[in-house]
Order: sequence, then structure tokens, then C-alpha cells
Amino acid sequence: MGKRSKLYKAQLGKFDKATQYQLAEAVKVLKELPQPKFDQTVELSFKLGVDPKQTDQTVRGALPLPKGTGKTVKVCVIADDDTRRKEALDAGADFAGYEDIIGKIKEGWVDFDVLIATPSAMSQVRPLGRQLGPKGLMPNPKTGTVTDKVAHAVSEAKAGRVEFRADKGACVQVPVGKLSFKAEDITENCIAVVKAIIKAKPASAKGVYLQSCTLSATMTPGIKVDARTMAKELA
Repeated sequence: MGKRSKLYKAQLGKFDKATQYQLAEAVKVLKELPQPKFDQTVELSFKLGVDPKQTDQTVRGALPLPKGTGKTVKVCVIADDDTRRKEALDAGADFAGYEDIIGKIKEGWVDFDVLIATPSAMSQVRPLGRQLGPKGLMPNPKTGTVTDKVAHAVSEAKAGRVEFRADKGACVQVPVGKLSFKAEDITENCIAVVKAIIKAKPASAKGVYLQSCTLSATMTPGIKVDARTMAKELA
């Protein structure tokens, strides 16, 4: 393990790393830690009781954070008809097109954070997997980014929509806002994420689903959250 910075050591001295805090208390502790001079991203991390190797135990989804993400989101829409493209631009999309956008992506352009596509355009979007897949930008019906309701999808993305997906180790990390947010706003975003994770529980998953939960910011240690109590209260 690398040598810890003075800031990290100072932060560790402000709370008990072994204690499992209630969510609101964990947020309070996080906000009171010594901080660097930039607005850190706050993240919830989970260890889930699922087997990602089983196709029926995939955990994936998306949700709009009630208090937003605190960042500006660039949204691109690929639609094969003028009406949907106009709807997208009217809703605030930064880019909207069809063959022109597809051509630019093939050449390596990915200057956007969210890509939304209509179902009828997906036959042309799927071959872009090499460019979009590694960056997590491929549209997917499960995350609401393959839809004919492009205006709604754009509005959600702009308002603060986040996606989540369990990795090979059954872990999920989800951004829940910025540390400059009010404590109650971070807590509200966290509650929305936890509810979405619980709702995404596969029917075939057995045993304890939310095995652990940790709250952290970009440059802080993780603060343990009492996952089991939280799961009972929010289920």
C-alpha cells in the first residue's frame, strides 16, 4: 500500500473507521472532514449478495437524483427522424443527429456524457460498440437511453441522472452529488440510490443482498454505513 498523505491521515483521525454509521450521520461526518481546495464528488459504494457470473443476477439500472449531480452533462441524441431530433434539441440536448453523428463517432468523437438513441436507430448504433463500449456510453433500454421518449430522457439526463451496474466482484459505485451540497440534499440523493439498488435486486438472489455500504468523497477514506438497518428502513 502506498504512503498515505497528511490530509488522509488527518481525515482518518476524525472518525472511527470500524463504526457503521447511520446514513445521515455518515454524511455529517463526511462534510466535517478536512478537505482539499476543490469540490469533491461524493460516492456510495456497495457490496451486493449476488453472483454476477449468473445471467439472472445482473444488477443494473439508472435514476434521476432528486437534488442533481452537481455537474454539467453533455447529452447527444441519435434519432432517424426529424421530429425526434427537434424534440431532443428543444429539451436541451447538446447534439442531435443521425448519420452525421454516427459518422463522427466512427472517427473517434465522443465529446458527450450521455448518448440516447431511438429504438429504430439502434441498428446503426450497435456497430459503434468499439467506440462507445469502453467508455460506458452505449445506449441500453435498461438504463432508459434507448427510447422514443427522447425529450423525457434528455430532461432526466440534464437534471442529474446516474447509472449503476454491479461489476465482476458484485460491487457497485454510484455518484450522489458534490460535497458542497447541503447535508440533507446529499442524504436525499443517497436514499434515492439505495432504493433503486434495492428495487434492482434479482429475484434469484439469496441471502443478504446489501452486504455493505460505504460513503466517501474523491479524496477521503470510506465511512461505513449501516447497510442492513438502511435496507430494512427503505425496502
